[in-house]
Parts: sequence; structure tokens; C-alpha cells
Amino acid sequence: MLSRTSHDQRSHVELITVYEICRILGASLDIDRTFRAALNVLAAHLALSRVMIVLPRAEDGLLAVHSTVGLSREQEQRGTWQDGEGVIGHVHASGMAVVLPDVAQAPEFIDRTGAFGAHDGQMTAFVVVPLKTDKSVVGVLAAQRMVQGGARLSDDQRILTMVATLLAQAAQLHDAVRDEHQRLQLEATRLQKALRREPRGRYALDNVVGDSQPMQQVFNEVHQAAPSRATVLLRGESGTGKEAVARAIHYLSPRKEAAFIKVNCAALTESLLESELFGHEKGAFTGATGDRKGRFELAHGGTLFLDEIGDVSPGFQAKLLRVLQEREFERVGGSKPVKVDVRLICATNRDLEKMVRRGEYRADLYYRINVVSIFLPPLRERRADIPPLVAHFLDRYNKENRRNLKVTPEAMKVLTSCYWPGNVRELENCIERTATMVQGELIRDVAFPCKQNRCLTQTLHFLDKADAVAAVALPEPATAGADGERRVAAAGREDADGITRIGPTEHLPPSPARADAQEPPDGERERLIWAMEQCGWVQAKAARLLRLSPRQLGYALQKHRIEVRKF
Repeated sequence: MLSRTSHDQRSHVELITVYEICRILGASLDIDRTFRAALNVLAAHLALSRVMIVLPRAEDGLLAVHSTVGLSREQEQRGTWQDGEGVIGHVHASGMAVVLPDVAQAPEFIDRTGAFGAHDGQMTAFVVVPLKTDKSVVGVLAAQRMVQGGARLSDDQRILTMVATLLAQAAQLHDAVRDEHQRLQLEATRLQKALRREPRGRYALDNVVGDSQPMQQVFNEVHQAAPSRATVLLRGESGTGKEAVARAIHYLSPRKEAAFIKVNCAALTESLLESELFGHEKGAFTGATGDRKGRFELAHGGTLFLDEIGDVSPGFQAKLLRVLQEREFERVGGSKPVKVDVRLICATNRDLEKMVRRGEYRADLYYRINVVSIFLPPLRERRADIPPLVAHFLDRYNKENRRNLKVTPEAMKVLTSCYWPGNVRELENCIERTATMVQGELIRDVAFPCKQNRCLTQTLHFLDKADAVAAVALPEPATAGADGERRVAAAGREDADGITRIGPTEHLPPSPARADAQEPPDGERERLIWAMEQCGWVQAKAARLLRLSPRQLGYALQKHRIEVRKF
């Protein structure tokens, strides 16, 4: 009865050990970290004094210690074997496990590390099993046990063999991802070199308006990337037209005859997004009355556009990574793998690099989707495109509503002077709103909401900050006043289009020193932007808030090349 109880306890411990190691290996593809954590679990649960993983070294092919528990750094550095040398080399070469009940009586045992030999005359066992996949042996798992009464080395060999199989699969997956990442990096480098070449002539995309130099560069990159199979990541602020560019990439590619499927990842929860992308089997959940294909299957042979890819949850990131690297998935509630051939285009307005550094986004998924990056400039950086965009939106409105509206030059000047934080989407809404409410056939400058202080953008972005700051503003310095206001006008140059822009500062005189001016605690440029936003981009009020003269504020804005927003 005692023996049966002991056997049941051993089986329970082995089951928990395998479960914990599976959970650790499935959490990340970083084998340097996961292998060490797995060995810690193995040694703690089975009371093994020392455990190590030996893998072939890439540079010279020697078997070298990769991860250990119970060894010092010097012992790890000494651990190298030729293939076939000693017990470690023999197991790697033959793929067969070896159990040495007493290393002191085994002449074939070679302890290069100096840690696995006999200690204090106590009988020491050495169990070595191969890390074996279907194709080859990728490494060796070795463990040391102090032999005591009742120790069964066959049990140790069995559990170590199971763990070694899990470790081998993790190592194989890591190598596959590394090789694929290197291939994608080479392809991305080739495409980037091609994109840096001088464009020949002008490019155009269907349903995308852009004659400015920044958009011509985007069109050039689109024409270069579209014919390939590379994954494309579209970066840019909200409203810059990422979906339109993604559709243009599809119709310029060899997959243009197949489907273009789009999914907004931010609009669905993790469970709904999984069902939407992968589909589900009948009876997978309540309401699943039949089989349903997911977006990956519907996009087979075509293009799948994943918008807001930066907003997916960490749990779903791991599921998406497996699909991207294996090109196969299982439906929700199903067990049969489904293979697909899909060209992936992703889009985001998030800073993925900062999210990766903070641990909010998986680095391996980031490398998978960030193959060819195309940055879409905001509308304020391509103001030359505003007139053709206005003409495009107004022409569409006239056709849909059977009208013949036109825009006066004064009204066009108002549109080209706006900062447009909402980019092209905000411009489209402004045109449609104004065209709907205007009377007559001409859209004049007074027809826009900003001329009646009813601009929704200004309300959302400032919320009467200027009035709040003016109520608690510091006393105005003696240098301010009417003369100070004139100096503010001179500090910024107003172009023909009515935009106050800050230009280069190479030929400007140095800013005059001031005794009471202090270095802002959070950086001068950030402090300037904060003060201008607090004051509604009114330079005179921002100067009083910072205890600077208007002339000094003008020089500071010029120094940091801060564009003065004008609504």
C-alpha cells in the first residue's frame, strides 16, 4: 500500500511538472529565458541537484552549455564537447538516452564542467536524454541525482524524455522564426533600397488624392511594395487614409482578382475577434448553429487588411503570431488545421516601438508585421493637397445631392490655414457639413463654423484653455504691451497662404539673455508646446505664462521649429 501511494505521488508531481513547463514554453519564444525557467521547475519538483541543456554552437559546431541550474558561470563556460565525445556527445550523435547509476564507475563519463562528478564519496547518478524532433537531434538534456534509498532512475529517464521533447519543439520553433525573420529583413532591406531610388515621373493611386512631394513618395513606395508578397505595415495618424492605401496596394498586386477583406481589430473583443478571423464550427458556442468561415479563409488567395493592429490584446497577439508564422489555424471549436495563402496588410496609429519596450506588445509579432513600413504624412505636412482634396470631396457631394457648389478663394484660404488634427477625415466632414448648411451655390469663408467660433475641433482640443489661463496669468513683463504684440507678429513669418510657420534659425541673431528666465524642468521644447496649448496658441499669453517677453518666445519657437497652430 505504501509503494502504491508513493507511486501515485510521483505521478502527480510529474504531471504538475510537465504542465508548468508547457505553460512556460508557451508564454514566449525567447528560449534563453524560458529554458532557464523550465530547468528551475524541473530541478525543484524532482529534487535534482544539477540540470543543464547542451546545444550545438552556431560558429564552430561544438556542443556547448546553453542553460543550467546549479552551475557557476565558470563551470558553464568550460562545458564544451565534440560530437560523439563522452556521454553528452554520444547521446547527441546517437539520439539514444543514457543512464549512469554511478559516474565514478563509468569510464566513458567526461565531466568538462567539473560539476557533475562524485561528491564526498556519495553515489551520484547521471541521466542524459536527447532533445529530438522528427528530423534530427537538436540538443541534450542532462541531470544529476544523488542516489539514495528508493531512487528509481527509470522514472527520472521517463520524465526527462517528456520534458526534452517539449524543449526540442520550442528550440525548433525558435530557429524557424529566427530564419524567417532574417529572410524578411533581407527582403525589407531590398525593398527599402528600391524605395530610396529617385522616382521617375509622377505616381497616382485610385481613390487617393496627393500631388505633394510627401504623398508622391508614399505612392512610389506603394508601387514598389505592391507586386511582392511582403507584409506591409501602414503607419500614420488617424484619418490619413490608411485603408484607401491598403486597398490600392491590393489592386496593384497580382492578387487583385481575389478578395480584399478588412477587419477593424479595435472594434471587437478578443473572443469575437478570434471567431471573426478564424471562423467557428457548429456547436462551438451558444448560437453557433452552423459552420462559418473566418476572414482568413475568405481572404484565401487575396489580401487581408487588419486595421488598428496595435490595439489587439496580449492574449490574441500570441494566437495571431502562430497563424502568421505557420500560415495555418484551427477554427473555434475545431481540431482540423486550415491552411491559407493570404497577403497581410496591417495599419496602426500607435507607437508600436514604445509599446514593445513597455511590454505591452509582443516583440516577435512586431517583427512579423513590420516588414515593409509605409508612413502616411498628416495633412498639415502636405497642405498642397488640400485644394485637390476639397475639389474631390465637393465633386462627390454635388453628384450625390444634385447640386453645383463651388468654393471661393477666400474660403479655400481658410481651409489651407487650418491645422487639421483629424487629417483627411476631418477635412471631408468639414466640407460635407458646410456644403449641407450653406445657402446658394458658393461656399464663402464665413460659411465655415470656425468663423462663428463653433469649430468642433477647436472645442475638442482646447476647451477654453485660453480663458482659464488668462484668469490666473502672471503679471505681464514691462517689455510687453503694444510694442510686444508687434514683436510677436515679427517673430513668425506669415506666408501667402495665411499660415504662421517657423523656419530655419541659422541666420537669426541669438536670443537675448534674461536674468529671470529659467530652464524648464521637463525640457524646453515640451514646456513651450505645453504653454502654447494652455493659451490656445496665443503667443502673447504664452509669453506671460512663461515669464518671457514676446520676442524671447518668438525666438524660442523659431529655435525649436514649432509650427504655430492656426484654426
